Formats: sequence, C-alpha cells, structure tokens
Amino acid sequence: MKTIIVATDFSKASRNATSYAADMAMAIRADIILLHVFQIPIGYMEIPLAANVDELMIDSKKSLAFLREKLLVRTRGEVSIKIEIVAGIFSRELEAMCKKKKPYAVIMGSQGTTAADHVFYGSHTVYAMKHLMWPLITVPLEVSYSQIKKICLACDFDEVIESTPMDEIIRLINDLQAELHVINSGKEKSPDPKMVFESGMLHEMLVSVNPKYHFIVDENAEESIINFVEKNNIDLLITLPKKRDLVKQLIHKSFSKKMILQSLVPVLALHSKAE
Repeated sequence: MKTIIVATDFSKASRNATSYAADMAMAIRADIILLHVFQIPIGYMEIPLAANVDELMIDSKKSLAFLREKLLVRTRGEVSIKIEIVAGIFSRELEAMCKKKKPYAVIMGSQGTTAADHVFYGSHTVYAMKHLMWPLITVPLEVSYSQIKKICLACDFDEVIESTPMDEIIRLINDLQAELHVINSGKEKSPDPKMVFESGMLHEMLVSVNPKYHFIVDENAEESIINFVEKNNIDLLITLPKKRDLVKQLIHKSFSKKMILQSLVPVLALHSKAE
C-alpha cells in the first residue's frame, strides 16, 4: 500500500498541505501518516521547565488528533490516517521516519503568509528538497488538490541516465494518468551536441509515457519555467536536485528556493537513487 507522510506544524500553510495530501491519497489509494516534530527550544534544556515542555507536548498531541479527525471526515473514512509525534530536530526526524516507512511521497507546505513563515519554510522545506532522498511535494498556500492532468519535468539534460529517477517518474505518470511535458530553459539559442544526445537518451527512457518537449531560450531560467507552468495549466512541477560542486550548488540552492516560494503549483523534488 502506498503511504504519504505529511509534515505539519499546524500553521495555515501546513494545514492546507494536509488537505491536499488527503485528497491526493484518495485519488491514488494511499495511506497517510501525519507527522509533527516537536522541537524543544535549546534554552529549555538548560533550565528546569520540563512541566512546560510536557504541556506543549500534550497540546501538540491534541492538535494532531484533532487534525486527523478532520481529515477522516474529509476523506469519508476511506483513507487510513495515522499520527506520529516525535521530539527532536525536524530534518533528522523526518529522514528517520522516511527510512522507517519508505513513503510514496512526503508532502509539506511551501510558504506562509508572514515573513516568519517564509523564514521557516525557506529553511526546512528547501533543506528537505535538497537533501531528503524520498519524493517531496511542496504545496503553495491556498492551492487545493484537483485531478493532476499535466505534469512538467524541468530538466537540464545533464547526465540524464545517472541523475533521472525514471521509475518514480513513470510510476507517477501512470498512477495519475497524467500528460508529461519536459521543459529545458537556457541561454543558448541552439542546443549543443551533448544536449541533443542527452535529450535523445531521455526520450528513449520515457517513450512509454509519450512526453512532449519544450525548449525555451531565456536568461532567467526559473522565471521562464514558472511562466510556462502558468500558461500551460501545469498541475505539478518536477525538479531534479543534484549534487554539484560548491559554486553550482550555491546557484542551484537559490534556484530551488525561488521555485518553491514562487511556483503557483506544487513542486515535486525527485533525487537520483545513485546519490
């Protein structure tokens, strides 16, 4: 059975992500695990405030149970929904839960309404997108789940055999019965021989899902991709984070953050199994 892990901190953005996950779980017949990582402030470790921490933990458990009940109503009891609450560092506990449950996908909110929300999601969500080795879907605030008809794969045609998780992409396309669009955006007006070769290899690996290809010449890659997604009514954008040298990594980190915070549709990060 497929399992979706939903990381929540009970904020508006994460509540919206849980609703999105519940609707998606119904569409693909998946179970849900609601995960809340209770992060104890460092100062609490140094002074005797254990009672306060216990109270906060109890409140968190009540909030998680209440959220579960709301989702059971939303899914008419058709989706199995379990809750997990752990104390620790968010990234470590999310990774540990993924290793334990091996989820079909992890779903998180991608942004909030306040500056503080942006700081939170700009750290936890971007970090998870770069380092979490399980499929991660980030959901923009106010975006509701609807049938995913069009999926866009943003690809740089660089080492596609080594870096593209074909099995996950093909499984997703087949599970959702969606149309796949592959987009490449860059500064060069004509593709170099290596790109032509790599694109041919990608097409050969994806031939079973009959993808459509789009090549866009633009100085601003992330803006051109976001514009393409909006104009073509894309329902889900796939990105492929990769391990890079320091300079490229810094550039790509900025790119990933912009995609998360500016995209008007959910973004799915898929990592190569070779990493």
